Amino acid sequence: MKVAVAYQPGEPLVLEELPTPAIGPRDVLVRVAASGICHTDLTSINRAERTDPLVPGHEACGTVEAVGPDVRRVGVGDRVLASVSPACGACWWCVNAMSNHCERGASRMVPRFDLPGGKKAPALCGCGSFAEAMVVDEASVVAVRTDLPDEELALLGCGVTTGLGAALNTASVQPGSSVAVIGCGGVGQSVIQGARIAGASTIIAVDLSAGRREASLRVGATHAVDPADGDPVEQVRALTDGRGADHSFEAVGLPPLLVQAFDMARMEGTVTYIGMPPQRDATLTLPAVSAIFTGKRIQGSVVGGSQILRDFPRYIRLAETGRLDLGAMVSRRITLDEVNEGIGLLERGEGVRTVIV
Repeated sequence: MKVAVAYQPGEPLVLEELPTPAIGPRDVLVRVAASGICHTDLTSINRAERTDPLVPGHEACGTVEAVGPDVRRVGVGDRVLASVSPACGACWWCVNAMSNHCERGASRMVPRFDLPGGKKAPALCGCGSFAEAMVVDEASVVAVRTDLPDEELALLGCGVTTGLGAALNTASVQPGSSVAVIGCGGVGQSVIQGARIAGASTIIAVDLSAGRREASLRVGATHAVDPADGDPVEQVRALTDGRGADHSFEAVGLPPLLVQAFDMARMEGTVTYIGMPPQRDATLTLPAVSAIFTGKRIQGSVVGGSQILRDFPRYIRLAETGRLDLGAMVSRRITLDEVNEGIGLLERGEGVRTVIV
């Protein structure tokens, strides 16, 4: 089968003809129908300290073609949505409503793909969906019944669930509140949609890309801020009666923007960090006095705090009823052969979500 392999950090992916990975007792073989290209893929491909080959892709949907003997969650023929984070449903984290920290997370870096020359490559987040098919632990897929198109459904596997959940689960945005979002790609626009669904009255999109600012206004932002026009913190304060936003979100992962998100929140406001830093050793420095005496609450959001067994069906219903607009987020459809072009679009900040179909 055709697979896109990341060999060297920062280098184009190489399309290889590889054997279908072996299916273990708890594994599921999924024929990939659609896979979004997420910023996490880009970060993982370009991570300088990466020394082994990798098969990217983790935001996908498809159809089950085979299952291992111990699989109980899905069956052959099921349409499934893959998740960036597994949920076994039985470990301490899962039974305590924190399945985004499931113990089966170790399955995400199993070296599944046999490469030429005898090497093996893991699948990013346990999926490896930049391929015609993927073999995943059953904890990483959820059977779904919906008529949503493949390219829209796939987005729920990571980006939309992460952003939507950050607004609805992690931050619990309240009706009438003000929200500022730094970084308006797929995750950021999902935060914006989540804030709109929650009833926020002021939703401010902050992004250098004019196209992404315009797209944000179409899915629910009430205002758009261009950092090139001046200090974005001051621009956000000007739009919130000088106080700052009730909620600020950072969806890029760059330390200077993490600080900006802190500064954009009002006193006693909530700061939610979502973006993945490009370096594992990246650090965040905040003024100690401000961090204490402004009373701001700072929190990270892992997969939007989403519990996939509960939330995938919930988010699908939001899309089916028109409250969540997935179609507006699909800016480009490409084939697997065009994967490097899709990655280039992401690197240049063009569009919202490119999907391999």
